[in-house]
Amino acid sequence: MPTSFHRKIVDRSRLIHQVDLARASGRTIAQCHGCFDILHPGHIRYLEFARRQGDFLVVSLTGDPNIDKGDQRPYIPQELRAESLAAIEFVDAVHVDPNATAENVLNDVRPDVYIKGREYERSRDPRFLREREVVERNGGRVIFSSGDVVFSSTRLIDALSENTQLDTQRCNVIAHRHGITLDSLADTVNRFKDLRVLVVGDTVLDRYVFCDPIDVASEAPIMSLAKLDERSYVGGAAIVARHVAALGAKAFLLTAVGNDDRSATVEHVLRREGVDAHLLRCRPRLVQKTRYLVDDSKLLKIEDAQHVPLDSIAERRAATVLEEHADDADAVIFCDFGFGMITGGLLAQAMDTLRQRVRTITADVSGPRANLLSFKDADLLCPTERELRANLNDFDRGLSFVAHGLLAQTEAKHLFVTLQKKGLVMFDRPTQDRSSPEWAGRLLSEHLPTFADRSVDCLGGGDALLAAATLSMAAGAGLMHAAYLGNAAAALELLEVGNVPVRSETLHRWISMRPEFATAAHSSPVVEHA
Repeated sequence: MPTSFHRKIVDRSRLIHQVDLARASGRTIAQCHGCFDILHPGHIRYLEFARRQGDFLVVSLTGDPNIDKGDQRPYIPQELRAESLAAIEFVDAVHVDPNATAENVLNDVRPDVYIKGREYERSRDPRFLREREVVERNGGRVIFSSGDVVFSSTRLIDALSENTQLDTQRCNVIAHRHGITLDSLADTVNRFKDLRVLVVGDTVLDRYVFCDPIDVASEAPIMSLAKLDERSYVGGAAIVARHVAALGAKAFLLTAVGNDDRSATVEHVLRREGVDAHLLRCRPRLVQKTRYLVDDSKLLKIEDAQHVPLDSIAERRAATVLEEHADDADAVIFCDFGFGMITGGLLAQAMDTLRQRVRTITADVSGPRANLLSFKDADLLCPTERELRANLNDFDRGLSFVAHGLLAQTEAKHLFVTLQKKGLVMFDRPTQDRSSPEWAGRLLSEHLPTFADRSVDCLGGGDALLAAATLSMAAGAGLMHAAYLGNAAAALELLEVGNVPVRSETLHRWISMRPEFATAAHSSPVVEHA
């Protein structure tokens, strides 16, 4: 049963009913509206001031999808923000407003007094001007709080950014909101084994040279190192295919290689791990990236690589291979590392056929030559924030604005933007019905904190995320289930040195230990429905 303060959290019909009863009894209606992301003393004084202006205080708060204050805002999910406000004794009703502005809820409540902060007193923001017009048209008035105590939610959030308990609580709420449970996640991972996935892209051999620092060299102010060991890891599109196979699905890799020893290493690893492949031998040698490490620090990266785009014959052969495998594929993953495997010609020949025959198509890019805008009508794009901004040449505007630009230009359905240590932001369209005017409207978003409590090596997290998220979508899971499992696979990959495939058993075991599933707190209802 909901507690007494939970009963204050009401939907639209219940809110209108309560306000009508209060007004009929002669009470004056006061209303506040805001985000209330971190409820601090400044908010309390603002609300106390508002309560003194009326007999019945309504507090409406902006829902999560419509808060545009940064990549990871709101920090506190709307359910917990509503609970915090409802727990204040002098607040009579709390409503989570699903709209971008307060116009609709103000029209519903028709407050006698609408209280805003002092900073709005001379504001010419058109959103506030429309709010004021609604209040005054319904016979109310707008007054401004004293603002005698000023706190910043943003500064408080920055100070709390390392608080893992808050991240756990946030994950708890997100899981409850989207129906993510231990059973639903385990069922999704179990369904991976029935899937067939085509992976297309550049293969890279990642070479790690482990060193011990000796001294500063005598001939120049450079560090002198002693080589201890070296290892090579098969990466690029090949590690995505290896993740797919390790997670239980059937992987088929289409990639370009050479006739050198590096390419032979790739063939051996793919055979050993059960990845079928069609290797286009059209490169002088395989791309190799060498990293020099001292302890846990990478000092230098050297690329031995050439941009060798497929010629017309190789393009036709690649398109034929994709067409031959399309009918049996549940998903196609494009991995463009900018070395020439994925060309405009290949996409032009293959994309229409794949779109007609394959249910799930996803893509990611890496490197300055890769073009995220080439992947039209994909189901999911998974760039980092840096890749997203670089591809749109937009480094200043808000992340939501840039994400909207990418989806508009590519007509992709969904977008995951990774934020390194800060997790990822999921962007979704309001509707996937292209005939609806809402299709190009404001994006829905959800921030998922990182699941990595530590990182051994940052290489490959995005590849693991792409593989697990694609498999989840192909298995019929919802978008947030895909984001959750992708985020989990990335966290597991960060615990390994080099490119090591994430296995389904490891993912199952990791899920079973997550703290958000160890508490029943999220089962408490937070919204009372009429």
